[in-house]
Amino acid sequence: MGERASVLTRSEDQTRALGEALGRAVQAGDVLLLDGAFGAGKTTLVQGLARGLGVADQVTSPSFVIACEYDGRAPLFHIDLYRVEQMDGTTLEALAEYFGGSGVCVVEWPGALPPDLVRDATRILLRATGETERQIEIETASERLRDAFVAFSTDARALQRSGGAGHRNHPRH
Repeated sequence: MGERASVLTRSEDQTRALGEALGRAVQAGDVLLLDGAFGAGKTTLVQGLARGLGVADQVTSPSFVIACEYDGRAPLFHIDLYRVEQMDGTTLEALAEYFGGSGVCVVEWPGALPPDLVRDATRILLRATGETERQIEIETASERLRDAFVAFSTDARALQRSGGAGHRNHPRH
């Protein structure tokens, strides 16, 4: 298991900014598993991650198609397994191509995945603690992802102490 770190984001923009920080740090072959209830901010985090990867397309939840692919400095494979209760062989074979390959694989609702497929994945848990506040915890063996997360959380805490409402790395348009 990897090390854990946690941060509180106070707005959707901050959650996207955290995703963007992670998106700048991810590399092809990385697998991120996002867990959290409906409305916890999983897709919002992926939108920021896509921005950090240089994805120009609008990112939405792939709930009805299971997987979406986006072009960035590394391909982003955004998978949503909410509607998959049990993984059949055909679906598993199709999804396995996304893991550990040429792109970054992000999975919402990863509970149906077999443990051997996600053994080395980074796990991110999102919890709503208020209308716009989210407690986000990462567990990863990747120093590069942990460092990006911790750097963001340090910046976010400094802003919260100073009364700032946003994150200092505002989204670029």
